[in-house]
Amino acid sequence: MGADVLLGLQWGDEGKGKIVDVLTPEYDIIARFQGGPNAGHTLEFDGIKHVLHTIPSGIFRKGVKNVIGNGVVIDPIILKQEIDKLIPLGVNIKEQLLISKKAHIILPTHKLLDKASEIAKGEKKIGSTLKGIGPTYMDKTGRNGIRVGDLFEDNFPEKYKNLVAKHSTLLNFYSMEINLDELEKDFFEGIELIKSLNAIDSEHYLNNAIKAGKKVLAEGAQGTLLDIDFGTYPFVTSSNTITAGTCTGLGIAPNKIKRIIGIFKAYCTRVGSGPFPTEEDNETGEKIRQLGHEFGATTGRERRCGWIDLPALKYAIMINGVTELSMMKADVLDQFDKIKVCTHYINKGDKIDYFPYNIDNNVKPVYIDFDGWNTDLTELTEADTLPTELKNYINFLEKELETPISIVSVGPDRKQTIDNSKS
Repeated sequence: MGADVLLGLQWGDEGKGKIVDVLTPEYDIIARFQGGPNAGHTLEFDGIKHVLHTIPSGIFRKGVKNVIGNGVVIDPIILKQEIDKLIPLGVNIKEQLLISKKAHIILPTHKLLDKASEIAKGEKKIGSTLKGIGPTYMDKTGRNGIRVGDLFEDNFPEKYKNLVAKHSTLLNFYSMEINLDELEKDFFEGIELIKSLNAIDSEHYLNNAIKAGKKVLAEGAQGTLLDIDFGTYPFVTSSNTITAGTCTGLGIAPNKIKRIIGIFKAYCTRVGSGPFPTEEDNETGEKIRQLGHEFGATTGRERRCGWIDLPALKYAIMINGVTELSMMKADVLDQFDKIKVCTHYINKGDKIDYFPYNIDNNVKPVYIDFDGWNTDLTELTEADTLPTELKNYINFLEKELETPISIVSVGPDRKQTIDNSKS
């Protein structure tokens, strides 16, 4: 046995939470390997929508363990809010949720630093969610961070005090006034909750589970094009969102990774600043936004919308070693007579089919058109009932991406998921 990986191939918001929830019955353990509460994984079943920010998306399936890995950064305030919403739903948090002792903690001052830094950038801001993610990862790499395991040590108060003092000096540099009283009250309530949960040496736990024949699914957050190394830098997140992040974020060796499931939308979206070659900043983009309810699960911000981008998808598949694909939100395109697919870019006068170093505003998309299906997909349950136009769209994508599309999502509910692997 080994570990399978599920991750996003675009700029996040692809629908990873739904597919993790759908696949969880096949697994014993779901393990989140990077990111923080800037991620919002939306799940819908029994007519109720659930949004998770830190807790893995397998938490609603009884008998399945959910691990917050060492690569994740945790906001105790937000984690407590999540848990407070799950307990009334019958979720046994102490039984089902495990937290790595090596995961780093987001302090209230991390969020203040995030806000101060973004304000200082002015028009060059990157579109941060202001959740303190970046500053926390900076302290991690700067060897100043506080980890979950530190909460149980006698010197935790001293470590906390010293790090807050350092942050206060930086905030004074930004001329930002700070009042920590209310933030610290909620923060320390969250800390006490974390201390009551199961904190583990997650790398040992996961490797022992794999050795014992347990099935592990590693859950990524954000998307490949937001990866700190391979995304559209500097408009990226602060962690490695790609398959390799599983190894560093969970302590699982590369040779233990088996199935790699890449999630993408039938179109494309992006939240915040940064390049987006296929963006439709017009009536078409607004139509996609409204039909797809494209508003951030974490921030509520409008998502920028546009057509699918094959050079970017090919790049993401290559970087991640994707073995199969899940196409999300096909139903959002139900009402379009024509659907565009970007197959190439015009970059500095050259026509290219790959993702270059810089995709600034000078990169122009080259499209081909497909007939829309003008069919309500939301009630369909079998691949052979999909309209011919959608099948043509899927077949073209599979050929161009050289990767099978095993799942087609036709609605937000877990039931609205079609197995396309046997078609």
